[in-house]
Amino acid sequence: MTRKRRILLVDDEPAILEGLEESLRREPYVIQTATSAAAALEVLAVSDCDVVVSDERMPGMPGSELLGVVCRQHPQVVRILLTGQATLEAAVRAINEGEVFRILLKPCAPDELRRVLTAALQVKALQEETARLLREVRRRGRVLDHLEQEHPGITTLSREDDGTLRMPEADAQGDLNALLLEIERELSGEAEAA
Repeated sequence: MTRKRRILLVDDEPAILEGLEESLRREPYVIQTATSAAAALEVLAVSDCDVVVSDERMPGMPGSELLGVVCRQHPQVVRILLTGQATLEAAVRAINEGEVFRILLKPCAPDELRRVLTAALQVKALQEETARLLREVRRRGRVLDHLEQEHPGITTLSREDDGTLRMPEADAQGDLNALLLEIERELSGEAEAA
């Protein structure tokens, strides 16, 4: 069972947070809120959030700076800036330091917010799948390295003149079937350990 995606909404105005929450109440997300950058960082320290949507103009730390901190401390979180007064400076900071996914202008229509969150979560899912595939490639590489150490040449294939692949000669302790069984055991043992 997959966990529900978590969205953190950050705005210093409680009425705006309530409106954003209301517009997302039918969505399959767990919605968390924070009324300051400091409160948002506290939430992120203890919760696995997938997306942060932050207002720009907040006392203490603007949203673009908050998203820069989130980018450095929680790079796996997708970041969205929501602003009523987009300045070039804030936009540049959000893009360069916060590596934001999108900048939305207030007032943001609920349909637009839902569309952007759907796209952000698709990006998040692709990032997670890429990380999973990279772990699998590394795991299989370790298995091949181990097999190559125990059976030099096993991972090297050569071609005959007619283009067919030629397997290496089976080692003196067994035939090709025994080697294939060993490879299968290695792969299943690695899978269990992972």
